[in-house]
Amino acid sequence: MNRAATVLLTALAPISWGTTYAVTTEFLPADRPLFTGLMRALPAGLVLLALARVLPRGIWWGKAAVLGALNIGAFFPLLFLSAYRLPGGMAAVVGSVGPLFVVGLSAVLLGQRPTTRSVLTGVVAAFGVSLVVLKAAGALDVVGVLAALASAASMSTGTVLTKRWGRPEGVGPLALTAWQLTAGGLLIAPLAFLVEGAPPALDGRAIGGYLYLALANTAVAYWLWFRGIGRLTATQVTFLGPLSPLTAAVVGWAALGQALTPVQLAGMALAFGATVFGQLRQRTAAAPARLFSSAEKRARKDLTEVSGAAPRW
Repeated sequence: MNRAATVLLTALAPISWGTTYAVTTEFLPADRPLFTGLMRALPAGLVLLALARVLPRGIWWGKAAVLGALNIGAFFPLLFLSAYRLPGGMAAVVGSVGPLFVVGLSAVLLGQRPTTRSVLTGVVAAFGVSLVVLKAAGALDVVGVLAALASAASMSTGTVLTKRWGRPEGVGPLALTAWQLTAGGLLIAPLAFLVEGAPPALDGRAIGGYLYLALANTAVAYWLWFRGIGRLTATQVTFLGPLSPLTAAVVGWAALGQALTPVQLAGMALAFGATVFGQLRQRTAAAPARLFSSAEKRARKDLTEVSGAAPRW
């Protein structure tokens, strides 16, 4: 039950991220992707930093900077760049290969051997997402495709490194999230002002949109995401990623009046099924250990009855 609760809470992160497109298009100034990324990351990081009241120590200054760059600082700009340069939902389709990146990186960095099951689940999830979000027409932009791949690779590497490095002793996921969001926001800040200039004028709708993105969509969502990485495998966490484009499609249908075709519904079923299947643990390797443990207990009991004392194994 605890594991199921962890999965459900972690799933709230990509579900929240699925609302980003609707909030951005309906509430925020147009053509300000870097400023939006900055407003998502830095205020959220500073708020969490004030709540955690813990700063990195020693080598963790460097680790926090690396994780912040991968999960936030590089991921946000690359994601926005791909979304602006690719037609329809192609950016989401290319980005949906993230679970396959994590499977490969987990083999290299975590020593987790890829399985046929995990690879096939990743392929099915990406195919399902493509049916949901892919639109016809439009030539592919090489820069956009490379940016989408790079954003997926950046977030995937950050996810696996977060799992590999864990957290310093006595430091919770709140502080780790604060470090990464702050570092990522500080990385985006000069790029946003250099490329987009001074911040735009904000009305009440824009302020409300940015507050939602900074607090619920980023501070809470990334805290749940990094908390999940600490309690689940990196592969299990990343297979929750397809929930983001699926949520975007549902929000578009429910709130923006966008129709869902039978093909899209089939894609949603495939992607959601792959997401659920990716959370199932393989139990086959545990059986030999249980058999050996029972045999060992019987041997200890027999020896105790003969010698009158338990052996010092």
